[in-house]
Amino acid sequence: MQLTNTPDDLGRFTRRLTIAGAFVLLCFGILFARFVWLQVIQHEYYRTRAEDNRIALVPIVPNRGLITDRNGVVLARNFSAYTLEIMPAKVAGSLDDAIESLAGVIDIQPKDRRRFKKLLEETRNLESLPIRTRLSDEEVARFIAQRYRFPGFDIKARLFRDYPNGAFGSHLLGYISRISDRDLEKIEQNEQEANYRGTNHFGKSGLEQHYEFDLHGITGFEQVEVDAGGRAVRLLARTPPTAGNNLKLTIDAKLQEVAEQAFGERRGSLVAIEPSTGGILALVSMPNFDPNLFVDGIAGQDWDELNNSPDKPMVNRALNGAYPPGSTFKPFMALAALTLGKRTPEQTISDPGFFKFGNHTFRDDKKGGHGLVDMYKSIVVSCDTYYYQLASDLGIDNIASFMGQLGLGQRTGIDIAGESEGVLPSQEWKKKRFKKPEQQKWFAGETISIGIGQGYNAYTPIQLAQATATLANNGVMFRPHLVQYVENAHTGEKRFIEPRPIRTLPLRQADINFIKHAMVGVNKEGTGARAFAGTPYQAAGKTGTAQVFSLKGGQYRASGLKKELRDHALFIAFAPADKPTIALAVLVENGGFGAQAAAPIARQVLDYYLLGKRANAAAPVDETAEEEEE
Repeated sequence: MQLTNTPDDLGRFTRRLTIAGAFVLLCFGILFARFVWLQVIQHEYYRTRAEDNRIALVPIVPNRGLITDRNGVVLARNFSAYTLEIMPAKVAGSLDDAIESLAGVIDIQPKDRRRFKKLLEETRNLESLPIRTRLSDEEVARFIAQRYRFPGFDIKARLFRDYPNGAFGSHLLGYISRISDRDLEKIEQNEQEANYRGTNHFGKSGLEQHYEFDLHGITGFEQVEVDAGGRAVRLLARTPPTAGNNLKLTIDAKLQEVAEQAFGERRGSLVAIEPSTGGILALVSMPNFDPNLFVDGIAGQDWDELNNSPDKPMVNRALNGAYPPGSTFKPFMALAALTLGKRTPEQTISDPGFFKFGNHTFRDDKKGGHGLVDMYKSIVVSCDTYYYQLASDLGIDNIASFMGQLGLGQRTGIDIAGESEGVLPSQEWKKKRFKKPEQQKWFAGETISIGIGQGYNAYTPIQLAQATATLANNGVMFRPHLVQYVENAHTGEKRFIEPRPIRTLPLRQADINFIKHAMVGVNKEGTGARAFAGTPYQAAGKTGTAQVFSLKGGQYRASGLKKELRDHALFIAFAPADKPTIALAVLVENGGFGAQAAAPIARQVLDYYLLGKRANAAAPVDETAEEEEE
């Protein structure tokens, strides 16, 4: 090519060369600036990213704290076992096909598949989920040999909660199970997300739930170098986990066992309290359930059996069941009358066997009545007519005010969740309870049945036990509690749950002594005498029978009624009467008379606690016992 106009062509060439050179320099400048940005300014960021790709942070789940009774008997513990788990996001192809192939290597039962499917539906993230738990060494070896066939499947060592005594004490211990969305909300509210990495279980009820953040412990971590395939190459650093705190209970495990055994196949509840501290010695709700069923994720069939059982084994009757107290209410009514000056111990009434109020006749259980009745006799023989008249004289608001001081119709504040409030009837309560104005008015006739523990009265067994313990403790009320202290498993430091008096009732000691004396009379010559015949100790008590439905003036015949319509049997007691160390309340659902069904259970419990005497059989139902009470 020839340059025809040399100066012009040379100028154009120079300009083009300059532009090209500037462009090249600009590109190198951009590359250099990017290099500076990545290697200098963003150095720490990308170094961290690189380290994250190279190093995996693996959480180490801590040992859950132990739960022991007051004497060191272990009620909840842990053990380690191998679990075969699946991370669904990493499974190649169909998950169902992969599980089917796995079944040729390790036994996968239909219940395992159902449980896995349920967990998969309930899990909101793609975390590792168990398909088989508690694998044997042989099963682990078989899987490891063929692991290459199952991407997304892995063997992990997990800690499992174990309740060595099965159903024993299940309602007070509670249970743990897989973490749910609701649990995650609690974890977030308590700012514990980091501490629950790798944790699959959470306390669902009882002590396991109430003391969850004490029992869980502090999660540890391992820094592990991994290759491009995500497989661990070597351990770089380890922060060990801190085991959860241990719980030492006020419960006496052997006493709890005696009480549960005494119920046999009967439904009901028993709460025993140490009056001077509020410590719960036994808390029974029957029937109970095996908390071990929930640890791996309860099978559908097991859940259906528990949930649909007419006996409602999942209901904690001690805290959730609200029942009319029947004649166990009468000692407290008598104490109210003495305190408020409405009666003296010597005052008598003539009991013809009924009490007339307006056009209505309220009948006593004893046809023809008890004759001349003073306060002592009214408690010993359980005279209804005496308390019909007393309730009328006291009035509903005086009754409600006094019973409220005893804790009836109020949550006790025990250290497990789910407690019912019950019903302490009053004019104010009725206005809040009903919507229609004609339903809100309190009628004087409604007060009469309140006096014998019927009507709108409805209290939980733990409320009755607390009121009885308060009477036994001369009017000083303590908050019931199950935990004696929380122990730091690492340092051994103990955080005691100090006995906390709630209030001291303004009662005269002479009045308290009189009521105690009358309750001793119940077990010596009254309605509880047969059940407590021959005791070497002196026990104060009161039988009770609570109607499930109104008789409407008819006569009660248990044999002619369906079981669920029969009366509830109740009994309250404390012993030794002169210096009580135990107070209790017993309820047997549809058990009939308190002297027949409830008092013999109380006798077995008191015999063991005070004498070490063990019956090793369910308490018998005394078919010959007669009880003159509603």
